[in-house]
Amino acid sequence: MTSRERVKRTLKFTTPDRLAYAFPEPYGSDFHGTGPNPDPDMRPSKGLDLWGCLWESFEFSFLGEVKDSPLKDWKGFDKLTIPSLDMPGMWDNPRSARAKVGDKYITGNICSLYERVHFVRGLDNTWADTLEEPENLKKFINLLVDMNIEIIKRYAEYDIDGIINCDDWGLQNRLMISPDSWREIWKPAYKRQYDVAHALGLDTWLHSCGYIIDILEDLIEIGLDVIDMDQQVNMGLENLEKFKGRITFQAPVDIQAVMPNGTPDEIRTYARKMYKHLGTKAGGFTPKWYSDPVGAGHSRESIDVMCQEFIKISEEIYG
Repeated sequence: MTSRERVKRTLKFTTPDRLAYAFPEPYGSDFHGTGPNPDPDMRPSKGLDLWGCLWESFEFSFLGEVKDSPLKDWKGFDKLTIPSLDMPGMWDNPRSARAKVGDKYITGNICSLYERVHFVRGLDNTWADTLEEPENLKKFINLLVDMNIEIIKRYAEYDIDGIINCDDWGLQNRLMISPDSWREIWKPAYKRQYDVAHALGLDTWLHSCGYIIDILEDLIEIGLDVIDMDQQVNMGLENLEKFKGRITFQAPVDIQAVMPNGTPDEIRTYARKMYKHLGTKAGGFTPKWYSDPVGAGHSRESIDVMCQEFIKISEEIYG
């Protein structure tokens, strides 16, 4: 089975030949990620992005955070810098990805919705807008969805398998906004881009961390195929099990509670619990590693233990 077929069977619950996984070398990966360059959703560690957001780097990570947002008042919305989707060379990587990686499963980045809004607007303002300026908020979200739909159409031409955007919706123990507000304002936006992706034959992926269990049923309802989550302990694997068999989970061993603090035996035990509560032999679970191990405090030993245990689990299930 090729990597591409293996992943597709995992997502469609039609029984792959082994677990599809995204691991560092020497373990390998069934996946390849691509996207436009420059990327409208670029997140530089320092300096300005394409929307005019000013980023400052963390000392402990290659990641950064927005220190100054350009849209402090909705009166300035019509003057907001909106990245072009036709910059020279922008689509070279997605266009050439299939020829470069062959039969790997390729995901293509699209713009975040929630995160891009609060990068541009500011987090406090975005939360206030949810209650005070919902129509302006929807106008900006729909602009982003329109951009994403154009990106999705290009990916369909380039033989990309799935789309992914990154929106961390959760705090440690609850959603950042009320689930009702999420359903009113954000749910229709996700559905609109998922409908287009499915109509063009692409799978839908969302990376979202924190406590997001309150909206998982909604995401399944509107057509999300894969939820990529780096945390599970804060929601409880037992509580996530009710979604087993209806959506695919892509996840490492919990990056906050287990990977930085657990012993090798605790990491192995947790990996097995993950498969028990989230996966089936028909599909629905694809393990991965966390790509900023230094920032998250993950040792190489812990990464090796996790990867080796998931590979062992796969061999036990599939032979």
